[in-house]
Amino acid sequence: MDDLDRRIIKELQENFPLEINPYGILAETLAIDVDELWRRVVDLVESGVIRRIGFSIDSRKMGYSSTLVAVRIPPEQVDKACELIDRYPQITHSYLREDAFNIWFTVIAEDRSQITKILDEIRIKLDLAEEKVMNFPVEKLFKLDARFK
Repeated sequence: MDDLDRRIIKELQENFPLEINPYGILAETLAIDVDELWRRVVDLVESGVIRRIGFSIDSRKMGYSSTLVAVRIPPEQVDKACELIDRYPQITHSYLREDAFNIWFTVIAEDRSQITKILDEIRIKLDLAEEKVMNFPVEKLFKLDARFK
């Protein structure tokens, strides 16, 4: 990765234009050809330096509620649980942990009652006792502004 790649990453993170031709505008800002910009962005994505290019919506400002959930699933049911959890579009992140509570995920929904409904459905479909599904609703948000340099 050279200095131009670093400049490209900085522009992508801080100044991505919301225009019809954003890469043309970025190429002009960086004083390089748009094909060169695109090739470098593709290389950065393929090498894993860039994981995702997209926008993030502040769900709270839209009036939505969110929660972090921890579920305790027997190892033989993990695949079934993951398939079920992945069906819900309100579930934005899910991952396995090596712990008694081995599946963790976040839910963003219109309100807390919808979150409760989703968690009850998951619990019932997986035949889990209430204490095996832990709900940690967001009370105070701490947002880190992590940027690649």
